[in-house]
Amino acid sequence: MPSCGLFPGKLMFLDCCPEVSAYYFKEWNGFDMAFHTHDSSEIMYVIDGKCSVGLLPSGEDEAVVRLAKGGFILLDGTVPHRLLVPDSCRMLNIEFRFVEREGVLPSMRELARREIALEALFRNPAPFVVFREFHDVHQLLKSLVIELDAAGTGLKLMPQLMLAQLLIRVARLHQEFAEAGLDAPSTYVRQCIEFLYQNYDRGIQVKDVAEHVRLHPGYLQRIFKQKTGLSIMEYLKDYRMDKTAMLLRQTEIPVADIADYVGIGSRQYLHMLFKKHTGRTPVEYRKASRISGYLDEGEK
Repeated sequence: MPSCGLFPGKLMFLDCCPEVSAYYFKEWNGFDMAFHTHDSSEIMYVIDGKCSVGLLPSGEDEAVVRLAKGGFILLDGTVPHRLLVPDSCRMLNIEFRFVEREGVLPSMRELARREIALEALFRNPAPFVVFREFHDVHQLLKSLVIELDAAGTGLKLMPQLMLAQLLIRVARLHQEFAEAGLDAPSTYVRQCIEFLYQNYDRGIQVKDVAEHVRLHPGYLQRIFKQKTGLSIMEYLKDYRMDKTAMLLRQTEIPVADIADYVGIGSRQYLHMLFKKHTGRTPVEYRKASRISGYLDEGEK
C-alpha cells in the first residue's frame, strides 16, 4: 500500500489513514545509537529510567531532548535522529505511517476538519513535539499494543481507530500546551481537575491524583492551591457537594444512597458536609427545591 505522507505533513488535505508499521518494548542499557532515518513517524514513550533523543533538523545543530519516566516524543522519522541512554531506560516505541484510506475509517483530512487540535498538530512546522508525565497516553499506547498483538496479520480497522484516537489525544495535549504557553502548572492543574470530575464517586487521596499526573504530591498541592485558591481535597469536597445538590434536586435517589454516589462514606458525614456547604441538611434542601419547583410550575 503506498505511503501518503509523514508527520507533520499537511495530511488534512489527503485521503489517508494512520497505520502502525512497527512496535516494540525495549530496555536499553548504556546505549549510544548512531543517527538514522526511516520512512515513518515515531512515538517514543519512556516507561522507566532516563534517556535523550538527538535530532538533526535540516541546516540546524543537533537538538537534544531529555526524557524521563512518563515523557514521550513524537517525531518525523525522516529527520536524522538517535537515542542516547547513559544508564538504563525502558521504552515503548510505536512507528506509524499514513496510507491510502480503505473501508469505513475516516481519513485524516476528515478528522482534522472536525478536530481543530489535530489540524494544528499536523500544521506544526517542527519535526518533533515533546510531552512529559501523561498517564492516559501510556494507557492508550498499551491498549493499542494489546490490540495489535491480538489482531496479528488480520483485521486492521481497530488498530487504525485506536491509533487515530491516540493522535487526537496527543494533538489535544499539544493544543493545551500551546494555549498555556510555558505555563505547564496550569496544564497539570487542568488534568487534576479532569481526574477529580471522572473519579469523584471513589475514595480519592492526594497521592492518587499526584500519581495520575506523575508529580510529587507536595509540588502538586502547591501549584493547585496557587491556581484555584483551594487545596485538592477542598476542591473535591465542593464538587461532591454540587453533585449532591444536583442529585437531590433532579432525582429520587435516597439520601443514604447519594452518599455512595458522590464517594462519601456515610450519610452522617454527607449530612454534616452538605449543611456546612449550603446551610441546609440534604432532606431540607430536597424539600425546599421541590416546593420551589411546584411554585415555578404554578406560575407558568
